[in-house]
Order: sequence, then C-alpha cells, then structure tokens
Amino acid sequence: MDELTASEQLQLQQKLLELKAELELLLIESVASSQTVALDQPIGRLSRMDALQQQAMSQANRSGHKQRLILVEAALQAIKSDRYGECRRCEEPIGYARLNVRPESPFCLRCQKMSEK
Repeated sequence: MDELTASEQLQLQQKLLELKAELELLLIESVASSQTVALDQPIGRLSRMDALQQQAMSQANRSGHKQRLILVEAALQAIKSDRYGECRRCEEPIGYARLNVRPESPFCLRCQKMSEK
C-alpha cells in the first residue's frame, strides 16, 4: 500500500475533526438518558424494567462513543507527530481506502484481523 498524499491526509484530518465534534455532541446529549434510574419513583414494574433497559443501552452507547473518541484523538495526535496512516503494530501504511471508511483506524487490515482472532 502507498503512503498518504498530502491532500488525502488533509481530507482525512477534516473527517476526523468532524467525527470528533459529532462524538462529543453525542456524549453531551446522552448524559441524561444514562443517569441512574430512581427506584423510589411511583411507576409500574414493567416501566421500571424498561427504564433500566434504556439506561443500560444508553450507557453501552456512551461507552462505545468514548472509545471511538479516544481513537479519533489518538489519530489527530498521530497527524501532529507525522505518524498518521502508519499501523501501530507492523508500522506499514494503512492505506487510504481503509482510512477513508474508518479514519481513526490504528491498524492495517491484516493486523486488525489478527487481533480479532
């Protein structure tokens, strides 16, 4: 795979900045729905179970958003240190096609597959 051109890197940096803003907004908007469900509220048992399920799903979503935000911030830092687009494991170029789909990807496709096994 080839290394990124300057215009490709600039385009991906813009995608990362937009993704960062989107994730930060999602985290802000989801604060209320992930709060603890008050057990002393006078609601029915099924409503309470539904509220607890909604809370658990919201917390899981928030966790995923936080993890992705960490990757986005690491990718932006890699741009500053001129290491963006380099696989963290094998140090080979990740490739524009992969980064265009998932600009925060820290690994090339081969290393990603190996880590998922």
